[in-house]
Amino acid sequence: MAAVKFGKHLKELRIHLCQTSKSSQGVRDFIEQQYVPLKKSNPRFPVLVRECSAIEPKLYARYEYGVERCVPLSNLKSEDVLGRIRELATRQN
Repeated sequence: MAAVKFGKHLKELRIHLCQTSKSSQGVRDFIEQQYVPLKKSNPRFPVLVRECSAIEPKLYARYEYGVERCVPLSNLKSEDVLGRIRELATRQN
């Protein structure tokens, strides 16, 4: 995994997933395999993981001035989840 460094425009990432659903499997795999390296690259950056039964997995990015973006993560593989994070990290609001 290549390191992802977050710029100052990005303030927070939130990952919502279900603990058991098939559509969240790639997100669970991402957390197991790639969350620790992501946090090591951004130790003070808030990456929140929220588990809830029977929800579709989503990724929320909060930027400056309270602007938020949301992307669905249903049925994605771990590498695809990382790709969505990269997309949101490089986006300028």
